[in-house]
Amino acid sequence: MPPKRHLTARRVRLGAELRKLREATGMKAREAAALLGADAVQMSQIESGVAGVSPERVRRLAAHYACADEALIEALMAMASDRTRGWWEEYRGVLPPVNLDLAETEHHATFLREVAITYVPGLFQTPEYASAVFGYMRPELPESELIPRVEHRMRRRTVIADDNPTSYEAIIHEFALRIRVADRHVSRAQLLQILGQIEHEHITMRVIPTDLDGFGGAGASMMYMSGPVPQLDTGLREGATGTAFIDAEPQLTTLRTLFRKVEKVTLDPKASRDFVHRLSKEL
Repeated sequence: MPPKRHLTARRVRLGAELRKLREATGMKAREAAALLGADAVQMSQIESGVAGVSPERVRRLAAHYACADEALIEALMAMASDRTRGWWEEYRGVLPPVNLDLAETEHHATFLREVAITYVPGLFQTPEYASAVFGYMRPELPESELIPRVEHRMRRRTVIADDNPTSYEAIIHEFALRIRVADRHVSRAQLLQILGQIEHEHITMRVIPTDLDGFGGAGASMMYMSGPVPQLDTGLREGATGTAFIDAEPQLTTLRTLFRKVEKVTLDPKASRDFVHRLSKEL
């Protein structure tokens, strides 16, 4: 198949998973290419996501790689046949690719988990809160670039608000709930927004209070997006050097363990809701 014009997170992930299967057998790229009647350059393009690959070829490769995990094979074939052009494509060339990759990965996730220490999670944010955060972190941005960032963040919420919403579990530190990124009015509206969203059965929110012992995870902020099979889960961490997507199994295991560890020092969902309600009354 000819190279694709735009790399997407989903296509890049498909290529990476095919490369992992090949490398696990010790097979060289040129050897795998020969099995498809292709050359090493074409195989490199497939494994990097530059070129597409048909579902039939995915199954052929899996057979040659002696992959017996039928659930994984079916999931990879589904990725190969996917032609979804989601709403995020409207922002291609307008926002950095990482924004599109996040929205695409969220869209295909079977459930979402998030730990937020510094800010209210993006999927919970109001437009005013998001605008204040972007404006503070990127003060050089002109209005013409700030607006699409806020719009994109608001549209991400469709993943937990449409007719077939994705289950979402958020852990938020009290610090993130109390800090005023703008003013008292914006902060109260943000807390009320959270209270409204957690009324839905598919959304769970837990709070880490500052007076609870045993929390040393100031750097625990993370997003965890589950795939159709565990091998296709995706993690996301943000740091000083930028945003990093995680798909290596050892790192995914670390994120799963981290989430469970943080969860142990949270209030239960009811107590968390009451906690946010009290904070909103203080404002």
